[in-house]
Amino acid sequence: MLNPRLSGPFSRFAVPAMIWSALFCFSSVCWGNGGGGDINFGQPIAGVEIDATGVLRTQRLDPQVTQQRVLAARQMRGAQAMERAALRKVSLTRLEKAVAAAIARGEEPSEEMLSMAGLTRVEYVFFYPETNDVVIAGPAEGAFRDPSGRFLGMETGQPIVHLEDMVTALRAYGPGLQPTKTISVSIDPTPEGLARMQKFLGSLGGRAQPGQERMIAASMKQSMGMQTVTLKGVPFSTNFARVLVEADYRMKLIGIGLERLPIPMASYTDRSSPSSGSANAMQRWFFVPNYDGVAVSEDGLALKLNDRGVKLVGESERVDGDGKREAGGKVNRASQGFCNDFTKFYGQIAQRVQVYAELRNLIDMSIASAYIQQQDFYGQAQWSLATFGDESKFAVETHTAPQQVETAVNAVWKGSSLLTPIGGGIHVQPRLALNSDRIVKEADGASDAVKQLAAPADLTADQWWWD
Repeated sequence: MLNPRLSGPFSRFAVPAMIWSALFCFSSVCWGNGGGGDINFGQPIAGVEIDATGVLRTQRLDPQVTQQRVLAARQMRGAQAMERAALRKVSLTRLEKAVAAAIARGEEPSEEMLSMAGLTRVEYVFFYPETNDVVIAGPAEGAFRDPSGRFLGMETGQPIVHLEDMVTALRAYGPGLQPTKTISVSIDPTPEGLARMQKFLGSLGGRAQPGQERMIAASMKQSMGMQTVTLKGVPFSTNFARVLVEADYRMKLIGIGLERLPIPMASYTDRSSPSSGSANAMQRWFFVPNYDGVAVSEDGLALKLNDRGVKLVGESERVDGDGKREAGGKVNRASQGFCNDFTKFYGQIAQRVQVYAELRNLIDMSIASAYIQQQDFYGQAQWSLATFGDESKFAVETHTAPQQVETAVNAVWKGSSLLTPIGGGIHVQPRLALNSDRIVKEADGASDAVKQLAAPADLTADQWWWD
């Protein structure tokens, strides 16, 4: 799920002919249609960077550099891992041994290891008692690094499953540990900032005039100040955390019209009218993963992630003059329409804007890791996570922790209302997907049949993936 903390809510004030949107600014990331042809690098690639003080800002990268990297990667097709596969199997237990062996030799883990042999999705989890292999499986393709350091598929441009993210998820559900209940991130204004903004908005009265947009926007940004990032369940300084923050950060931008998706979809701002909501009413949005798409074999040794859609839902809050927030009634029609369309088109959005594919991958990895712990595959495989569970041996906490974000302001004339959005978040509870009332026990043995076909037969001692 994604956190029911504030995500793109708006307050409405009686100021002449305005909609105000106070939040963060981003650009979209556009890729090809996934059909295996050329990837569209015509748009600058956007992402986030975090400075030494922990302030998260936007980042724009030259698409020509990425084009050069994918062409170079395609010239390496002689390596077997660079080929595309409908179902690639990766033994986590064997991969950990291979990484440990490389470290013992004084070497860094290979790019093939770090990109998990090019997996683009986690569709299955298998356990093989006869070989003690804990395996994840899914589609795969050749991988390359874009200028920001992310692994992407050279055929589709889709994000690759990062080993460091898989390790972060495994640590959240490690052997002998209490399961992590919630993985969440929230980006919120301070009460003091909200109070200052409310005071400023109140001082405007009915005196705002066309042509004052920049002045008012700058004043709103200054009064709101920096917004704080709160994270639970995974370390702040991981790539996992960065993806959560960016996904939340950009979803709100889309809602308030500061980022346009590369598909036809109206934002909340587009849908709003002067009659939307009541004074001081705010709409907040948060993602909720679909936890009803998990099936397991009768013996529990195979899990399949079926429908892994992500939903966007909304709630309402009110902000008083002191900056305090409280429940504020039902979601208005404009907000509900935006949530419904984001949910409906999430698959298309994830194909074109990579952070949403990354977010879905993180959810899948978290559910897979929770299942590994729940079924005690650690104990059955005698797998202690000796290398992956030890930060001193395999470091994932190597990124600058995102602690603050700047408030950005967008101004749009519309009717006679002033609307101001604040805050946001992401909230994931992987174990909900494994509740008995949600999980489906397969009677037809479909996942078990795939498991048998995927068995790690005739592998060399150092082989950790196969097709």
